[in-house]
Amino acid sequence: MFSKFDVIETIEMIEKEHLDIRTVTMGVSLLSCVRATAKETAKAVYDLVCRKAERLVPTADALSGEYGIPIVNKRVSVTPVSLITAAFPQQSALVGAALDKAAAELGIDFLGGYSALVHKGTADYEEAFLATIPEVLASTKRLCSSVNVGSSKSGINMDAVRAMGEIVLKTAQLTKEKDGLGCAKLVVFCNAVEDNPFMAGAFHGVGEADTVINVGVSGPGVVQHALKFIPDADLTDAAELIKRTAFKITRAGQLVAKEAAKRLGARFGIVDLSLAPTPARGDSVAHILEELGLEVVGCHGTTAALAMLNDAVKKGGVMASSRVGGLSGAFIPVSEDIGMIESATAGKISIDKLEAMTCVCSVGLDMIAIPGDTPASTISAIIADEAAIGMVNNKTTAVRVIPAPGKQVGDEVSFGGLLGRAPVMPVHTGDAGKFIRRGGLIPAPIHSFKN
Repeated sequence: MFSKFDVIETIEMIEKEHLDIRTVTMGVSLLSCVRATAKETAKAVYDLVCRKAERLVPTADALSGEYGIPIVNKRVSVTPVSLITAAFPQQSALVGAALDKAAAELGIDFLGGYSALVHKGTADYEEAFLATIPEVLASTKRLCSSVNVGSSKSGINMDAVRAMGEIVLKTAQLTKEKDGLGCAKLVVFCNAVEDNPFMAGAFHGVGEADTVINVGVSGPGVVQHALKFIPDADLTDAAELIKRTAFKITRAGQLVAKEAAKRLGARFGIVDLSLAPTPARGDSVAHILEELGLEVVGCHGTTAALAMLNDAVKKGGVMASSRVGGLSGAFIPVSEDIGMIESATAGKISIDKLEAMTCVCSVGLDMIAIPGDTPASTISAIIADEAAIGMVNNKTTAVRVIPAPGKQVGDEVSFGGLLGRAPVMPVHTGDAGKFIRRGGLIPAPIHSFKN
């Protein structure tokens, strides 16, 4: 049994080291909302989400006050909308607008699930749905979108990869007044998970219960602070300390998740162990790696240090929670991590190094600003590279890049809040267009055949 006394030892972490519950996310199934028309479906979706999640924000606020643990974000994820609008995909925007309206009514920061699962092939209704993504993201404030283009079992749908490069570029152009902000709400996955509480990639899987509570806990500052006390320890001892710290952090998340589910009449889903940074100083994954002995994140040794960190966090967290899921790793978003921002601004870390780092952590090339004139085929090639890492290594990978309209390498984009700011980073100029235009399916690796 967990009680509030289990988190007393975390008080200093909360007050001084940026420990928080990064998000309490309610997953809601929309399968019961399908009606004969798009308009009727949109109304049913709005009514259901507002009814199910009407107490989400006050409940999270009450728990935060009772336990003294900041709960930064309250969010909702829903069944992939492409499934709900399959009979009228060209009108999917009506459901998107209804979801954004519901998010505003509920007072949550983001709602995820304007999504499609096309990892083995793209049906006609899914092609029509994908085409609506740029306009929907440009016309909504809180709605997030994700598309799964590959998996270790099925391979990579390169036709979808090609389409997503064009969709990302169009989304940026439609939100050019805000530095391409729409792309910050769009993630392209390989091996997407159904219980992810983090945005912009959250959606409610069809195998989930009707209503579920998933919690994401974060404490990069706690880990960094703990490592300061063992500056000369070897890496075995450092890993052990990270494990113990992750255990304490996760216990807080487990307590909040179970109590939130109980009060909201929902099923407790999972605790996501991810270390999710913010632009605030003292809350950086990059600075953890530098505390381990790197002069600057991005130098040689960064991938090894990140692998150790990611593994230690998982080992400690798994012991502390009965249900671990989501992405559960160390996030390395550029715009949302002050250490990454500083390293990228100084030219000490490149997209190539970030890609290498994604081989050993969750979740991918995240919140990276690139030149606004980057061709769609180059964006597709970046997506393909990252999907290949996920497919071959049987892990979740993703791409969330922002081709900043009118900006070049050395310029900066700024989104504010948790989305932060980022320097525009260079991409390779070699043309991958012919490779991308080949289309088809990159077959799954031989080791995926496990039946």
